[in-house]
Amino acid sequence: MAERKQLTDQLITKSSWSRFIQLSLTALLFSVVGSGCKYVVLAGYLIGGPPSVEPDFDSQTNLSMTAKDVTVAVVCFAPDEVKFAFDSIDSEIAKYVTFRLHEKKIKVVSPDQVRAWLDENDEWMEPSEVGRALGVTYVINIDISRFTLYEENSGSLFRGRTEGIVSVHQMFQDGDGERIYSKEIISKYPLIAPRSTSETTYSTFKRQYLSRLSEDIGRLFYEYYNGDDVPDAT
Repeated sequence: MAERKQLTDQLITKSSWSRFIQLSLTALLFSVVGSGCKYVVLAGYLIGGPPSVEPDFDSQTNLSMTAKDVTVAVVCFAPDEVKFAFDSIDSEIAKYVTFRLHEKKIKVVSPDQVRAWLDENDEWMEPSEVGRALGVTYVINIDISRFTLYEENSGSLFRGRTEGIVSVHQMFQDGDGERIYSKEIISKYPLIAPRSTSETTYSTFKRQYLSRLSEDIGRLFYEYYNGDDVPDAT
């Protein structure tokens, strides 16, 4: 319970920081300029917020994870070469993404419930098997091919990187499922430059990067804003 509260607080803090940046820019604008048509337009932009970005899943499928009565399960797969260095990274990513979607009002099955089924059915082959067992509308399958927390060729600089494929399987009333969406995911954090290992601990940076990765994946399924990346630039 304490771990879940820590994760939720971290996600909320990022959202609050983005809003703080927006309000600060608005205040700065009004303190510098007092008139002029173009400034009025810019003021309206800042006050109303930056244009929202439609989820890629919605635009590609004309469906929505936030629709009424939709339920979602999140599963993640990582190959042995990735799990050799990060033995539980598949369950960690699934947990972070699940909490991120829950934060955005998407109805998701508890990651503990999903993990329990996976542990009891370790020979499962298709995401639709998970969807059939848990009775959900969609299964989000995250297939990781690369995951690292260090800058390339450096042991003293942190920079999280992930590569993989995110797919969605839609479940039907007869229990069958069909893949209806697939998207390559390439994630990097921090965005501008790596961070020295002297600035933060390994465990803290790992939590920060998993939070960022959950947002990179989550944005495929919920609306976000162009200014939301500002806190993760450095």
